[in-house]
Amino acid sequence: MTSIIRKSPSTGKGSPDVWGIYEADTGSVQYIVADPTTGKAALIDIVQNFDPKSAKTSFASADEVLALVEQNQLTVEWVLDTHPHADHLMASHYLKEKVGAPNAIGKKTCEIAKLWSEYYNLPSAFNPAKDFDYLFDEGDSFNIGELNVKVWLSPGHTLGSITYVIGDSAFVHDTFMFPDSGTSRADFPGGSSHDLWNSLQRILELPDTTRLFVGHDYGKDGREPQWEATVAQHKQSNIHLADNVTENEFRNTRDTRDATLSLPDRMLHALQVNLRAGKLPLKEDDGHHYFKIPANKF
Repeated sequence: MTSIIRKSPSTGKGSPDVWGIYEADTGSVQYIVADPTTGKAALIDIVQNFDPKSAKTSFASADEVLALVEQNQLTVEWVLDTHPHADHLMASHYLKEKVGAPNAIGKKTCEIAKLWSEYYNLPSAFNPAKDFDYLFDEGDSFNIGELNVKVWLSPGHTLGSITYVIGDSAFVHDTFMFPDSGTSRADFPGGSSHDLWNSLQRILELPDTTRLFVGHDYGKDGREPQWEATVAQHKQSNIHLADNVTENEFRNTRDTRDATLSLPDRMLHALQVNLRAGKLPLKEDDGHHYFKIPANKF
């Protein structure tokens, strides 16, 4: 497969090298974040490929990311996700097994698991504390080589989304989109445009030169996919936030837009996999995995 790959180089001490790898089927951006001093790296929001027509899964995207890691002689220390994704299956467990690094996500994923266990009527199916090695809370920190990583709870898109702040970079997942596309939807179960507004405002308090790396792009009006812009660029030109927009104005725009959006075509498959860190449901007596899809609940 051929993906769009771009490197955003370190700007100096404490600043990471960042590779963005675009996954076209879902408009997802996957990241390799590396300490240029030590070559230690983390993988963020890597995709497990899925064909919703045939329910076939593969790890072509994850293997492409691993090839890029090898090409740049990096050592993976962390396999990270920002939230249980609704539009793609995650590759967390697969990558953990391949590279021998711990996997992690936000602590409130446990609350998301409880919520979705009710939608699926699977009361004991999900145990994030078992399937992830670390469940990060607001204010936690860890290192990638010599780089310090701060964890922020950034709810809105989901109730448990987290942002990774690393030097002059922040991995802001489904909060911001690229400035010409605004912000991310907040209408999924547990989502909130009020919470999203607060998360966005906190991120905008970072220094103006901070590089914000978003989770998705859909090539608006036919342009090339883009995923990096600075805090200053978002303040100046983000179509949902510029011109001193108020919270009420933002929420009206966001909620009105969300009311027109259909569910992602992978959502009901994805959540039951992502709440298991990317593992399929257990094999049944015929040796095959099966998805459980709720009817008439959405």
